[in-house]
Amino acid sequence: MKKISAIIFSILLTVFIFQKTSVQSWAADRYQDLQMFAKILSLVEEYYTDDVDLQKLMYGSIKGMLSELDPHTYYMKKEYFKQFEAETSGKFGGLGVEVTIDEGILTVITPIDDGPAQKAGVLPGDKVISINGKSTKGMSLADAAEHMKGKIGSKIRIQVLRKGAGQPIEIAIKRKIIRLKSVKYINLDKNRAYFRISSFVENTGKDLKKLIDKHIAKQGELSGIILDLRRNPGGLLDQAIFVSDLFVDEGIIVSTRGKTKESKEIAYAKKSATYPKFKIVVLIDKYSASASEIVAGALKDHNRATIMGRQSFGKGSVQSVIKLGDGSALKLTIAKYYTPNGTSIDGVGVAPHKVIKLVEKKAKKADEKAIKKKAKYKKFKLTKEVLLKDPDVAAAMVAL
Repeated sequence: MKKISAIIFSILLTVFIFQKTSVQSWAADRYQDLQMFAKILSLVEEYYTDDVDLQKLMYGSIKGMLSELDPHTYYMKKEYFKQFEAETSGKFGGLGVEVTIDEGILTVITPIDDGPAQKAGVLPGDKVISINGKSTKGMSLADAAEHMKGKIGSKIRIQVLRKGAGQPIEIAIKRKIIRLKSVKYINLDKNRAYFRISSFVENTGKDLKKLIDKHIAKQGELSGIILDLRRNPGGLLDQAIFVSDLFVDEGIIVSTRGKTKESKEIAYAKKSATYPKFKIVVLIDKYSASASEIVAGALKDHNRATIMGRQSFGKGSVQSVIKLGDGSALKLTIAKYYTPNGTSIDGVGVAPHKVIKLVEKKAKKADEKAIKKKAKYKKFKLTKEVLLKDPDVAAAMVAL
């Protein structure tokens, strides 16, 4: 017995020494790296030909470190973080455009419905190559946001490359207060309705529920809906869960898995919040991302909806915003999310049940007249008649 105890003690001691040695080795490596960084910073400060701004160098170092990770992880200075918080509340000042980094290029996911950028003629898929004359090459999302922000009422000029256009298009946009109405509703007929979610912000789920309840109260019944998530870049995870829960009565809606225990979560449907099983067609396209893919993936895996359109964007990562002491923040990718069947869509997207081929009109010559013509969108009003001319919606109507 004493011999066994001695062996166990010996093993534990070996493990302890091994772990301690590993920790010490790790700490030594990190300390050496930090020493190298401090030495370089000191040399730059002492010998660089011009005076240097140490804070600027520190920000540049942080930016460089985070750029090695992914486009969705970045540092937000105090001023930009305030703007970021305002955007998720549904009211903010700016251009009204959602962008991402696609193959190293700043790319428009979608201009916000009825926002300044959309009215000025910005289109989904536009490649932004300059902002106020400054090239966007190598810009992070945070950098782009810094260059796009400005006083309400001030103007900004961007240059975009557009598919089919022979040369860059310059677009002037006036910054305005954006009051984001994320859910739109059109009554198609007595039994069917159309709902468009342009992004997932605070109260998106509640707003959708109010509109569905309003339709049922007025029409008396609902046999089918079209849930349009095209050009929806995502937003708040809790709102994607809320919307999914309206139509799924049990089981998993979405799960997240990361490195820490805190990042591993499972969201389940609650039967009490679920509508009766009327037919649902969900429309998606290559600009449907993140939270919109959570909804499409949940309804698809639960066989609750027919997904139609085109393969979605494939942003299947979860970011956490960590507030720092000076009012700035770090937006950090902490996990990936998975559909109810355990499928990760990160980099892949959600595949529709039925692909609707996108019919692209021949691009017009990219000149000032074309830009001005697109700017007339501000007078455009979405109606049932206009909606039914949309090939995707027309196909969805047949499926209901």
